[in-house]
Amino acid sequence: MAVLRIKNARVVDGTQPEPADPVEIVIEDGVIKEVGPNVSVQADEELNLSGLTVLPGLIDCHVHVIATTADLGLNATLPSSLVSAKSGRLMRDMLMRGFTTVRDMGGADRGLQQAVDEGYFVGPRLVICGKALSQTGGHTDYRGAYSNRDVGWYRDQLGAMGRVCDGISEVQRAAREELKNGAQFIKVMADGGVSSPSDPIGYLVFSVDELKAVAEIAKGFGTYASGHLYSDEAINRALDCGFECIEHGNLISDATISRVARQGVCVVPTNITYDLLARCGTEFGLPPESMAKVADVREAGLERLEKMHRAGVVMGYGSDLLGGMQTEQSGEFPLRGRHIPAEAVIRSATVDAAKVLRMEGKIGVVAPGAYADLIAVEGNPLEDLTLMTRQGAHMPLIMKEGRTVKKAARL
Repeated sequence: MAVLRIKNARVVDGTQPEPADPVEIVIEDGVIKEVGPNVSVQADEELNLSGLTVLPGLIDCHVHVIATTADLGLNATLPSSLVSAKSGRLMRDMLMRGFTTVRDMGGADRGLQQAVDEGYFVGPRLVICGKALSQTGGHTDYRGAYSNRDVGWYRDQLGAMGRVCDGISEVQRAAREELKNGAQFIKVMADGGVSSPSDPIGYLVFSVDELKAVAEIAKGFGTYASGHLYSDEAINRALDCGFECIEHGNLISDATISRVARQGVCVVPTNITYDLLARCGTEFGLPPESMAKVADVREAGLERLEKMHRAGVVMGYGSDLLGGMQTEQSGEFPLRGRHIPAEAVIRSATVDAAKVLRMEGKIGVVAPGAYADLIAVEGNPLEDLTLMTRQGAHMPLIMKEGRTVKKAARL
């Protein structure tokens, strides 16, 4: 592959409150080879980014690329071929917002991942957990009170976010199957949720022994278990069982925040989804019983965000939007920015997000050895986080693994 030299790159990665001094970046074979004020290399091509701010490709630690509608019960019944086609468009839109890596938290399979890797779909790098694990009546069991039909088919439907499993032997088998099928970590619905009909927030779903069994299997495969968690009791229960990442965490207590910081557990808040659902969830197809749960977690999540930041908790950027709401994926930037410093918000989508994904040094940084995932932004996002919004309108350059996926004519 040709050698590309990028000149006058003022890098912002969230580790400093101001853009760094201009540097040159050398890219070869999809990887950053050298970064410095004056690199010595014979380049085949040069790109001058003077006047722009350069960031590592953004990372969203909590997406659902198969969620083509907010009605997840309906989504599970759609033909997998249709879901795949719609997912391709959703992923392309994510990439064009500057997200070069996303962590799918339930539904995406190895096939979608491979379609992106092989170029059939244009989209971000996918990190997947396969189907999330739920028990009967838990989050991702969408049958409601009047149906006991079998849901074994969930595991074979691309549009189903999770699969239902009960008892130690079933959860062990389900976890092993997902890992065998290409999952890079395990996601467990270890609390009630907003989008499902029969599990209130704070519903202690799986038993302690079931949770321990999943965490043990994940660790045995060299990876980790992450939990869909809201209430403080559910969070502590999961941590006691060996879970290493918390999704949402809206109702976490001060004491548990201290525990999480002390143990180095990562948290992925997803505040934009509650903000948007509260305003227009019905328009996007969220059922009434789900709308009633939104208020329970919306305001608490933002208040907890500030406390976790002050405690030094590693927080990844997460959006967790469904269907047509996914256009607001970048809205988490200004929303968080009203509560914590701008550099911390950006860091959650770069350096800290890479920690969540256990890909430090490969993504989220502009450094030798990292994938050449880069975006250029008009202006300084440390001063104005809305520059990260508007579907990438302020991003004249987006690059993934050294390949340019968007480039303004003036560059």
